[in-house]
Amino acid sequence: MKRAFTLIELLVVIAIIGSLSALFLPNFMAVRERSRDSQRKSDLKQIQKAFELYKQDQTSTAFPTTLPTSNVCWSSTAGCTGNIYMNKFPTDPNAGRDYYYLVNNTNLTYTLCACLENKADPDGTGANCAASYVCSSGKSYVVNQP
Repeated sequence: MKRAFTLIELLVVIAIIGSLSALFLPNFMAVRERSRDSQRKSDLKQIQKAFELYKQDQTSTAFPTTLPTSNVCWSSTAGCTGNIYMNKFPTDPNAGRDYYYLVNNTNLTYTLCACLENKADPDGTGANCAASYVCSSGKSYVVNQP
């Protein structure tokens, strides 16, 4: 007598595995969204601290006029010599999207902003950073000059 699984038993097992994966896949995607949002918040806080160091080193107190080039070292002089504010300037976890930066050096204020993916994030605001920087989720995280 041969022992083997019947076709119905195999189909039942495949259906159960398919149902379980359908339940867990969206939850896994939400975890990845929250992870990327946490990275964005951390990046903006690190940039904020680097800007404060930069401002203190300037003879005429000012913030950078634009965000430094992505994925390269950011120092007080070219070539990563002098005072290094960040070893590697962070970029948005989603490729092709940069952080929003607006500076007003006359008032010594700036705004850093990133779009969040998680619509239920309690730290997010319900507005876009600017007309030119629209968030598809409708949620953004904003850091202002302290």
